[in-house]
Amino acid sequence: MIEGNFIVLEGVDGAGTTTHTKDLGDYFRGRGLPVHTTREPSDGPIGVLVRQMIQGRVVVPGIHGTRAPHWTTMALMFAADRVDHVDAEIRPNLMDGVNVICDRYDYSSVAYQSIRSGESEEAIPWLKRINSHALRPDLTVVLDVPAEVAAERRRQRSGVKELYDDAEFQEKLTDFYATMENRFESENIVHVNGNRPRKEVALEIQKHIRSLRKEL
Repeated sequence: MIEGNFIVLEGVDGAGTTTHTKDLGDYFRGRGLPVHTTREPSDGPIGVLVRQMIQGRVVVPGIHGTRAPHWTTMALMFAADRVDHVDAEIRPNLMDGVNVICDRYDYSSVAYQSIRSGESEEAIPWLKRINSHALRPDLTVVLDVPAEVAAERRRQRSGVKELYDDAEFQEKLTDFYATMENRFESENIVHVNGNRPRKEVALEIQKHIRSLRKEL
């Protein structure tokens, strides 16, 4: 039995990971290939709680009033959601021969939580360790978008301000993603310029996907 391919899309908020996860799913379906699109935080019970934390709907007490959970708490919650996500959704689909495309994965945890920690590089080994049981993707596509372009895209979206929306924080994320492969050596990570028309970006992503499956 041929297992499906596990593909991850990553990038700063506003890079287009959600849009291109959908487009890539449509690309697979258009060729008659089984595909399942998903995201992190997941839609499972832990993922739903994590999303509520990000949105400020779940807070913890602090000296000066309620606040977001500590970065270590968030890191552990993301890791727990990932284990559940892989066990309940990702691995079963792959074993059934279904290709899985995920909007964000543990790379985001390492990026976001290391920056939020204020310790950055010192926090990365621990973050990678708590995610050491995460299934490794066959291909990870990083969508590179300038910080100012991503910021404008976020401004155009409706919704309340979330935990990681700070402009300076997002600029640091942009720098992290630009050299992400340096922190995940031996993994199949490619970069795609996301600051182009949607169709052009999609075609380049498809080119990288074809390196995984000859029928694509």
